[in-house]
Amino acid sequence: MNHIMACIDGSASSPAVCDAAAWASRRLSAPLTFLHVLDHRHYPVTGDLSGAIGLGSREYLLEQLAALDEQRNRLALEEGRLMLACARERAQAAGIAWPETRQRHGGLADTLQELEADTRLFVIGQRGEGSAAGQVGSQLESVVRLVHRPVLVTPTDFAPPRNLMLAFDGSPTARKAVETLAASPLLQELPMHLVMIGADRQGAQAQLAWARQTLERVGYVVHTALRAGEVEPALHAYQREHDIDLLAMGAYGHSRIRRFLVGSTTTHMLRTSSTPLLLLR
Repeated sequence: MNHIMACIDGSASSPAVCDAAAWASRRLSAPLTFLHVLDHRHYPVTGDLSGAIGLGSREYLLEQLAALDEQRNRLALEEGRLMLACARERAQAAGIAWPETRQRHGGLADTLQELEADTRLFVIGQRGEGSAAGQVGSQLESVVRLVHRPVLVTPTDFAPPRNLMLAFDGSPTARKAVETLAASPLLQELPMHLVMIGADRQGAQAQLAWARQTLERVGYVVHTALRAGEVEPALHAYQREHDIDLLAMGAYGHSRIRRFLVGSTTTHMLRTSSTPLLLLR
């Protein structure tokens, strides 16, 4: 059975990641695994430092550096184990009987790519460890680019959503996002706002009608809207107007939504959003 894979670190987003992952685990009746990754760029596995020292007369310094590196790595491992233990306790308090924990060395994006075959949904914090206020996690975009499973990005607080908005543009990526939501119990029964940004043309209305019918067949109550304007501000405006709890969209494609999602606009949207974002593949 595919797991909910929740990525935790020492950031302010980690408690929200725990809560969001526990919620998703219950909604999907899927096992929950908490993952802590020791990034080799910050906590390298102890190796041969002699090339960095160069001279035999510096053997004492070499020994000291190796000992410090080993100690730092050991402390980081222990800190990670404590974080995982706290995450497990938080999930158990939320009703998850047997959450699992894993600890890995490596880069976060590469690690998640290795684990995605046994993963149904990744949950990751909007703010990574060491991120200042107003900044997004430095590895978040790399994760979204590399993995081929849905990714739920949480801000520093999470509450079960009461409704959601799906950004839709009729592209193959957006249509796949509709089909993914229709096939999953994660958000079913929640009121959905299906929002398209663009000109009010017959083709756009037909695409909206297809998406609405696809979602209504599985029980969604769908409200459709076709808005003019630039994608990012128009979506944000609609979200504010209707008090939307969660924004969903296809992660990649070759559409206006893709230009909204990828690059500097993504960073701006994540920095200013106070609601979770579900990126669908």
